[in-house]
Amino acid sequence: MEELTVTAPGLETSPAPTFWVRDIPVFGDAILSPMDGFSDWPFRSMCRKFGSAMSYTEFVRAQHIVMAYQHMAARLTFEEVERPVVFQIYGDDPDQLLQAALKVQDRHPDIIDINMGCPAKTVVHQGAGVGLMRSPLKVARIFRKLTRVLKTPVTGKIRIGWEDFRSYKLIARIVEENGGSLIAVHGRTKEQAYSGQADWDIIAEIKQTVKIPVIGNGDVKVAADIDRMKAYTGCDAVMIGRAAIGNPWIFSHLDRDQVIPEKVFSMVQQHLERHLAFYGERVGMILFRKHALQYLKLQHFSRLVRTQIITRDDPVEFLALLSEAFALDGMKEASS
Repeated sequence: MEELTVTAPGLETSPAPTFWVRDIPVFGDAILSPMDGFSDWPFRSMCRKFGSAMSYTEFVRAQHIVMAYQHMAARLTFEEVERPVVFQIYGDDPDQLLQAALKVQDRHPDIIDINMGCPAKTVVHQGAGVGLMRSPLKVARIFRKLTRVLKTPVTGKIRIGWEDFRSYKLIARIVEENGGSLIAVHGRTKEQAYSGQADWDIIAEIKQTVKIPVIGNGDVKVAADIDRMKAYTGCDAVMIGRAAIGNPWIFSHLDRDQVIPEKVFSMVQQHLERHLAFYGERVGMILFRKHALQYLKLQHFSRLVRTQIITRDDPVEFLALLSEAFALDGMKEASS
């Protein structure tokens, strides 16, 4: 497997950290957002290679960590070169969250993050995710318990709140006042989920409210949006979710149309290799299809060709068809 190297923009010429999470230095201003089903080790490690400044794991339910830890361990896989590594957990019970945090702390993450932003019904109905933003006192108990016991810095990821209960400023203050070391803010409400426009004014307001670092999240679609959000909100860094799927180069401040086809093909090969190594061939190929679609959708391939490629179960056949399609596409461009 190719050795990972961190290539955060500006790191070679500016050794000073962009910001600190308590005593943890962070180099870089763009970070892959934790996304269930996407920010697994194969994809997360590739984004880190291209400059994602922190590695957030997919979120893991506290109850599952406490009751069935052996089945959750794979989600917490990371390599040393990925540091700083953030384990994200979720739940609504302060005691259970503490138990889970103590267990995962033994794997030596740099940071433990509490998810207070997931809008999925299955999570919210448990009182977790953005459901916690309706219970400010519970949030205070969670952060007070965890920060008093854990050696690892504790952070939180939130949203604006709910349309009828926009508790973002209160929750941000609670996180800071109860020992939290950073807060990430998705500028949408629970009801918006991932639709509509993110409210960057809210991110700016939270940045003005707290002294701990603030990461902005929402509507970063192209590389220029990284600097634009930072300038508009004053946030310390920017979190990128959907725009990074199929374009990990955004963490090197590159848009997809700036990446030549040969580099796209090489990226698909490397990503697939990590997927197969992590999940095994059968499951790895199935799970890789969602990534393959994103890598291929901006190429000049017909729908038929894309379908033929992504439905292949054999990695060798998949790469052979992909190589052929890229070659044909290159010939078309050369003759045009």
